[in-house]
Amino acid sequence: MPDDFEEKPSEFNLDHYLGVARRRHIHFLIPLFVGWVLVWAASWVLPPRYQSSTLILVEQPAMPKDYVTPNVSDDLQERMQSITQQILSRTRLLHIIDQFNLYANKRGDRLPDDKVELMRKDIDIELVRDEQSHQITAFNVSFKSRDPHLAQQVTSELTNLFINENLEVRQQQSEGTTQFLEDQLESARKSLAEQEDRIRQFKGEHVGEMPGQLASNLQILSGLQSQLQNDQDALNAAKQQHVYLQTLADQYRTLQGSAKTSDGNVAPEGLPALDQELEKEKAQLADLRSHYTDRHPDVRKLKEQVAETEKMRDQLLASLKTKDADHASDNPDAGAAIAPGADPAQATMTLQIQGQLRSNQLEVANRERDIETLKAKIEDYQARLNQEPIREQQLADLTRGYDQSKANYDDLLKKKNESQMATSMELLQQGERFRVVDAPSFPEKPQFPNRLKFCGMGLAVGLALGVFVAGAFEMLDHRIYNEQELKSLLPVAMLAEIPEVASPIDEKRARYRLWLGWATAVVVVCTILAGSAFSFLRG
Repeated sequence: MPDDFEEKPSEFNLDHYLGVARRRHIHFLIPLFVGWVLVWAASWVLPPRYQSSTLILVEQPAMPKDYVTPNVSDDLQERMQSITQQILSRTRLLHIIDQFNLYANKRGDRLPDDKVELMRKDIDIELVRDEQSHQITAFNVSFKSRDPHLAQQVTSELTNLFINENLEVRQQQSEGTTQFLEDQLESARKSLAEQEDRIRQFKGEHVGEMPGQLASNLQILSGLQSQLQNDQDALNAAKQQHVYLQTLADQYRTLQGSAKTSDGNVAPEGLPALDQELEKEKAQLADLRSHYTDRHPDVRKLKEQVAETEKMRDQLLASLKTKDADHASDNPDAGAAIAPGADPAQATMTLQIQGQLRSNQLEVANRERDIETLKAKIEDYQARLNQEPIREQQLADLTRGYDQSKANYDDLLKKKNESQMATSMELLQQGERFRVVDAPSFPEKPQFPNRLKFCGMGLAVGLALGVFVAGAFEMLDHRIYNEQELKSLLPVAMLAEIPEVASPIDEKRARYRLWLGWATAVVVVCTILAGSAFSFLRG
């Protein structure tokens, strides 16, 4: 075939498509109506499923956090997940299924696990978040069922479960937190008691070596050293007294056996020694009074000793005078010797001196023993002072552990008290809680199928089916209906055309087909509109 007669690309021809519409409107309208009717009828045949929903508000604690700090996790989303898992558990759902006799069929061959899975699919939980903070402020709970009353009842039961489960979970978490803190507090108390026992035992084992006793130990040591010096001075004085008394006793024994003097008087050999001792004692007394008062023990003792020496001196003078008088009256010969033991007064003085000598020996022994005791005490306190730096470090280590245990105990005690208040708040339902804002709705229209949507889908299906059928008929029809089609088929140009000659019968048939087409279109459109309106009102 020459190139001039090759087919040209087809262009959009409005007359052609209008002609197709006039010829194929019945083929289009009937499939359109059939497709719509099938989908629309399916919306009334399919079992309806009603959905009941409720809105639950998350209320914040009634008590300000500045007064009572909650001891429950603030992560509401995590808690919601935990609560949802508990409510959607097999045990909880089976209880609801048995309570409302859900998913029961005539054959009764559904397993419990299948019922649980069906119910989980019918439950919908939607969280509502704040647009700014993105915090959960509420959530919707819904349930789908074939019975609207049953859907409302199950939704109400699920709502109660969420509210009660939230209260129970918060109370359990709050009580668990309080119990945990109480256990930790008891452990901290035992640890603190152990630390106190260690410190008490350490102080008991090292009495007098503690850092706080340093000043008192120094004061006591200074006092002991002063007392040691006084006792040593007293011991030296007692030893000197011992020498004096021993000398005096020897002089008295010599005096009793001595001869007369050249002038007929008895020589008072002990008197100078007494005078010398008396002067010495008075000098010591004056020295002590310059340092101590008269109430000091050493001053009082030395005063007694001075008085005793003066008494002895007076007794010695009286004895000598008595002896001279007796000698002048009884024996005018002054050169005669005195017989030993002739004077009872001297014998008495000798006994007194011997008694004082024994007392002096006892005093010397006591002084020496006291000095040894004081030296031992001084060594003990010096050892305590030497141990003080070591004990200070050891006590610091013990005290550091005690301070840490005490701080831990005080912190746990504060947290436990706050947790107890928070638990009381939860038990009184003053904490965060769920409150129903919208009660479970009673669904008047089924959630599925949405019959109005089914009308739209049926219309789309009918349109697609009508176009397909009309197009199929047009493609299978090989007749020529206009001059354009004829011209496209002829290899040469047309010179003339003969118009169509229609008989009365053909015209009548044409008018019939036209009226039939319009009537069909009206019926189809009216039926679709009526069905859609009915679905809207009853769906």
